[in-house]
Amino acid sequence: MMRNAIAEAVFKPKPTARESKGDATTQAAREIMDKETADRESKTQRLRLARLAKEAAAPAGLPKAKRASAKRRVAA
Repeated sequence: MMRNAIAEAVFKPKPTARESKGDATTQAAREIMDKETADRESKTQRLRLARLAKEAAAPAGLPKAKRASAKRRVAA
C-alpha cells in the first residue's frame, strides 16, 4: 500500500504549461457560468415571488370581453 502511494507520487504525470493554462481557463469559465446561472435562478425566483404576491393582492376579475372586429372592405 505504501509502495502504491510512493509510486503515484513519483510517477504522477505533471501537466504541461499548455495544459495548466487550459485548466485555469476552463476553471475560470466554469466559475463565471456558475455565477451567471446562480444569478439568473435567484432573479427568476425573486420575480416569481413578486408575481405571485401581486396576483394574490389583486382581485380576481372577469376576463375582458373581446371587441367585435370591424369588417374590412375588399377592393374591387
